[in-house]
Amino acid sequence: MVLGLCATVWMSSCDSKGEEKKEEVTKFLVTSPLIQDTLITKDYVSQVHSIQHIELRAMEKGYLQKIYVDEGQFVKKGQMIFKIMPNIYEAEMEKAKAEAEFTRIEYENTKSLADRKIVAPNELAMDKAKYDKAKAELLLAETHLKFTEIRAPFDGIIDRFLVREGSLVDEGDLLSNFADNSKMWVYYNVPEAEYLDYREKLQSEEKVEVHLIMANSKEFEFPGIVETIEADFNNETGNIAFRATFPNPKSLLRHGETGNIEMRIPMYNAIMIPQKATFEVLDKKYVFIVDKDNIIHSREITIAAEIPHVYIVQSGLEKTDRILLDGLRLVKENEKISFDFIQPLAALSNLTLYAE
Repeated sequence: MVLGLCATVWMSSCDSKGEEKKEEVTKFLVTSPLIQDTLITKDYVSQVHSIQHIELRAMEKGYLQKIYVDEGQFVKKGQMIFKIMPNIYEAEMEKAKAEAEFTRIEYENTKSLADRKIVAPNELAMDKAKYDKAKAELLLAETHLKFTEIRAPFDGIIDRFLVREGSLVDEGDLLSNFADNSKMWVYYNVPEAEYLDYREKLQSEEKVEVHLIMANSKEFEFPGIVETIEADFNNETGNIAFRATFPNPKSLLRHGETGNIEMRIPMYNAIMIPQKATFEVLDKKYVFIVDKDNIIHSREITIAAEIPHVYIVQSGLEKTDRILLDGLRLVKENEKISFDFIQPLAALSNLTLYAE
């Protein structure tokens, strides 16, 4: 009898420990949404352009006589860059100058005679027309001569030379490219839905600040301002192009670079929950809600934005809701659970701590 009693006590003790162990295993973590202001970041692939980027082309045919600058050099407005051999155009100008002088003398002689009524007014008009034509031809010759000098139209940086001194260039030949990099235009494409959200949140005179992440994954030190949006959507991609202007005082950015634009959008009274507290069914997001009787129910939610490890909920949750934080695969609908409650801020601050 004594042995039987001991065995009974031992078995009861084992059953009690087993129940305690079972209770520990099935105890879950529960939290609530965190409500606070935050920033979300949206990334867009971008292309960097100079605020002015032009082609330098030959305006006249001839041999390239002189190159006055070097590739990659900063050039001031009006500074000489190329000179095409001007001999022919100088000769044409001298010829036009002589012709203009000859017709001027003719016109003045005829005018003197016309004032004394010696020649008819028509003859004076004819000489005046010849003189005007000669002056126009002289002006044209001077213009052709000026075209042999290619000067910088603005302050900028000269690109690679496509010709060398002594090269025979024809009218319209590309000599080099020239860029003003004092400011940079950065273009990026925004999907239609995000464009509509942007326009809804934008005040009439508000300027949106953006940041450029360069190809080396470092952030460009000067922020940019979104200044223009193109008129039309691309029907093939469903995107519309934005243009942001960035100051470039150190000339770090160059035409043709690539990067990523970061738009940091403030969200006020955002409802935030850990991503690990959600599950997906047919492309829809759900959470398990714990009611006042500690019974769980699935509920669909809509996601407004995503940041690392966290979802910002657009609809489906309230501040007072209790959501299951872990063990989502271990529970069933309408099941009563035992849990420990974790404060929302602690749950979001220690996501790796509570990882499954």
